[in-house]
Amino acid sequence: MTLHPETCFGLLRHTITEWNQSRRIQGQFDSPLTLAGETLALQWGRLLAGNTWSRILSSDLGRARKTTELINRTLKLPVSLDFRLREKDWGNWTGKTIAQLKMEFSDIWAKQIPSEWDFCPPGGESFQSVWKRGWEALAEASSSWPGEKILVVTHEGVIKSLIYHESTLSDFLKERQCLMPYHLHCLTFLSDRLAIERLNFLDLSQTSTSSVQL
Repeated sequence: MTLHPETCFGLLRHTITEWNQSRRIQGQFDSPLTLAGETLALQWGRLLAGNTWSRILSSDLGRARKTTELINRTLKLPVSLDFRLREKDWGNWTGKTIAQLKMEFSDIWAKQIPSEWDFCPPGGESFQSVWKRGWEALAEASSSWPGEKILVVTHEGVIKSLIYHESTLSDFLKERQCLMPYHLHCLTFLSDRLAIERLNFLDLSQTSTSSVQL
């Protein structure tokens, strides 16, 4: 049996949107990047330029595609879109704030914390489902481009699902285990195994344009 070489993935969440600012759940609905978000994405391209990326794999949702487009003005890499890297579908909760959910759906909201992985918002999907399709997307990418270093532009729910799968989400809400916003996270895929290499590897909120090698 021929073994593929290890494929490296750098996972990055899309930049700031209007609904991020108003703290609304976006799910698979889109809102535009803010001006600050567009500026930040252009900066990310410069910060990531020192790494030998071979391609970009992006969610097909608009906010991820726009982030990819702005980053790629510097990187100039081939881009592939994959619907399996979309954010979790929050169903009827899409567009609502957390405060609204706690008030309007208090009984359902209370069930989310203990169940987590299997919990489905009304009309939406579970984190288990998000993990499954995200894992399949990276597995297929690893098979298609073995040994490459691939930048993945996706969403917070997908990143959390891929990284936290072996435990419950709440187990990682501890100071040293939290995923930091606007940071790059490094995973590898080899022999049907997705492994975490480094979390919070590169701070992409920094203003310096110096590069860090992955």
